[in-house]
Amino acid sequence: MLVSAKDMLNKARDGKYAVGQFNINNLEWTKAILLTAQELNSPVILGVSEGAGKYMCGFNTVVGMTKGMIETLKITVPVALHLDHGTFEGAKACINAGFSSIMFDGSHLPFEENFAKTTALVNTCDVLGLSLEAEVGAIGGEEDGVIGQGECADPDECKKIADLGVTMLAAGIGNIHGKYPANWPGLSFSTLEAIKAKVGDMPLVLHGGTGIPADQIKKAISLGVAKINVNTECQLAFQEATRKYIEEGKDLQGKGFDPRKLLAPGFDAIKATVKEKMELFGSVGKA
Repeated sequence: MLVSAKDMLNKARDGKYAVGQFNINNLEWTKAILLTAQELNSPVILGVSEGAGKYMCGFNTVVGMTKGMIETLKITVPVALHLDHGTFEGAKACINAGFSSIMFDGSHLPFEENFAKTTALVNTCDVLGLSLEAEVGAIGGEEDGVIGQGECADPDECKKIADLGVTMLAAGIGNIHGKYPANWPGLSFSTLEAIKAKVGDMPLVLHGGTGIPADQIKKAISLGVAKINVNTECQLAFQEATRKYIEEGKDLQGKGFDPRKLLAPGFDAIKATVKEKMELFGSVGKA
C-alpha cells in the first residue's frame, strides 16, 4: 500500500540519513525503483511531475500502476507516491486520484499567495492523512516549465511556511535542477543552517540531487535534510544504456527491436543509479 512520507522522513531526520525521491516516467522506471528499494530494504518516494503524469495517461493511471506493482511484486518497504512541483490545481487532482503525498510549489508566486494556497492544502492533507511538501526560494534550472535561478530562501519566510504545519520544506540553498554548470559555487550551507535554526525539527528537502558532490550531500543531511530528489541522473543513465543497446544492433533479424529487450538495459541502469544514491543517502536497511 501507499503511505504518507511523514513517518519515513521523521525517522530519517532523527537517524541522520535521507530518503531518496526518484521520479518515475514509465512502467520500467517504476518497477526498477520499487525492486531496488525492496532489495536494499529502503523506504522510497516515487516522484511524479505533472508532465510525467500527463504522459502516463493521467494521475489515476499512475496510482493504479503503482499500487498494482506494489501488490504483484510483493513490495513491503514504505512507498510514498508524491506529486513533484505541483500547481495548486495539480495538487487537488493528485489528492483526488489517491496520491499519498503532495508537493505544492508556490515558490514562484508572491509569498502571500504561496502562504495562502499552502494553508488551504495543509488543512486538506491533515484531514486525509497525506504528507505535504512546500517550497520557499525557487530551485535553479527548469522543472515542468517552472524556471528558477538557484535562489537562496529567506529563513523568515521558511519559518512562516513551516509553522503552517507542512510535513517537509524544500528551501532553495543554491541547488539546481538538471546538470550543474562548471562554475556552480556549491550549496549555501550558511543558508541551510539559518533555515534549520528557524524551522527546528522540520524535515528539509534537497532538490536537484544529481551532480551535487558526495561530501556536500552528507553535510546537508547532517544539517537536517531528510529527503533528496533525483531525476536527471536516472534520465542520463537510462538514455546512455538504451543508446548503447541500439548501437550494438541487436534487433530481430532486421525486423526492429523487441521493446522489452530495448528497454531492459535502461531498466538495469536505473536500478544501479538508485542503488548508488540510496547507499550515499544512508537509507539502506532503514525500512
